[in-house]
Amino acid sequence: MSQKNTTAEQWDSVIESRHSLFDINLKEIWHYRDLLVLFVRRDFVTVYKQTILGPLWFFIQPLLTTITFTIIFGNVAQLSTDGAPKIIFYMAGITLWNYFSTCLTTVSGVFNANASIFGKVYFPRLIMPLTIVISNLMKFAVQFLLFVSFVGYFTFQNEIQPNSWILLTPFIIILMALISMGIGLILSSMTTKYKDLNQLIGFGVQLFMYATPVIYPSSSVPQNYQWVVELNPLVGLFDYMRYAYLGVGEFTISDLVYPSIFSIVILAVGVLVFNKTQKTFMDTV
Repeated sequence: MSQKNTTAEQWDSVIESRHSLFDINLKEIWHYRDLLVLFVRRDFVTVYKQTILGPLWFFIQPLLTTITFTIIFGNVAQLSTDGAPKIIFYMAGITLWNYFSTCLTTVSGVFNANASIFGKVYFPRLIMPLTIVISNLMKFAVQFLLFVSFVGYFTFQNEIQPNSWILLTPFIIILMALISMGIGLILSSMTTKYKDLNQLIGFGVQLFMYATPVIYPSSSVPQNYQWVVELNPLVGLFDYMRYAYLGVGEFTISDLVYPSIFSIVILAVGVLVFNKTQKTFMDTV
């Protein structure tokens, strides 16, 4: 009679279906951190490897957009800049908005863009949205350095007055990343079933820019509509950017309470919806 092997087998990793929407294995994501780094490097290389100017586009794009906004909204439309130089006022808004909009639109298409990989290889699916947020953070860092150099110039010319609030910048960037990722995760789950959303997201983000004080100060909004503007969680972040670096507008620490709460809630909802969709998305993509 053969003796049964009672020794339990030990496995390095076990892949199994999730039984709970709240089952978020952060330890597993950390275990795949090398893959995250690889994807971030891939995104950077594939975008600029075959371009003539390469990473210089990090500088060219915000500069051209800033010049365009300065001409159209500053000189032609004569929109208020709260007394700040027009070019640095628009650059402050564009630098922050570029990061938010790029993260949101790219994360919203994560299932469709990576369906071939998801269908063949296992890894924590949240790696892909995290890759997008981090790789775009590198791009934001370059553009932010450009913005800071302009801030230094205008400060030297005594045209703006930065203050100690600039030390809060890392927290503001984290809030921006959390909000864009949370909304993007929700939209990505919806686009797997409703393909028309892929066409509407880009248009919707452009419209949302005009509901956010990117090209105008929030103080210029009529008093009757201030409550509508305050529903936008990004308003406090853009007000902070202009107040801290340009010394214009109004800002208090209480302005960050709503964005902070909203970022946590929207990210939690986004992750839950993402976890539910990742189980069956291959049936609809």
